[in-house]
Amino acid sequence: MRHARAAVLLLHGGRATALQPPTTLNLPALRMRLFATAIRRALAHEDVFLGHVRYRHRGWNGHRAHPVVDTRRALARLYKAAGPVPVVLVGHSMGGRAALRAASDPHVSGVVALAPWCPPGEPVSHLMGRTVIALHDEADRVTRAADTWSYLTRAQAAGARSFGLRMPHGGHTMLRHARHWQRLAAEATTGLLGLTPLPATLAQSEGWTGTATLWTP
Repeated sequence: MRHARAAVLLLHGGRATALQPPTTLNLPALRMRLFATAIRRALAHEDVFLGHVRYRHRGWNGHRAHPVVDTRRALARLYKAAGPVPVVLVGHSMGGRAALRAASDPHVSGVVALAPWCPPGEPVSHLMGRTVIALHDEADRVTRAADTWSYLTRAQAAGARSFGLRMPHGGHTMLRHARHWQRLAAEATTGLLGLTPLPATLAQSEGWTGTATLWTP
């Protein structure tokens, strides 16, 4: 890992409140491993470290924001091993919220947020100079796409580059048309790393105005 030129960390989902550690059969973590596979393939010929943030607790747990603490700990370990390399965070649901919070780290250049949990009032001032890409299906019944679009609008006003993509399928679990979610996440990640151009579909949504770009497979 000492030779890595950049890094990608993946953050899986969880619960609003749960102090117990993740179980051995951790379905949210397994779901993110499919995204990791797609990203790893896209980075096959690049010196980019790919890792997963391990949570000590299954939940966000109010002001304690445990997954954010875990992410910052993971970043510190990464920098100790590889130096201050640029980082892209890829998070789903609660992991998306944690990734967006942890983007206050000076070496995090961008976030790919998948069906993220962006409750009203979530801070955005720390995103100045960062790039945020969010994918969300408005049929999601767990986290609200409308909250994501509002978050992107506020992030844009705070100085972030915001891209939003309304996914026509997938719900919260991203199982329907899963490969399209994974492909777009991988392309967005390599785009944020500066290895490829951003996908044309995402580029059309630059300069977020609150109306998502519709993507169809």
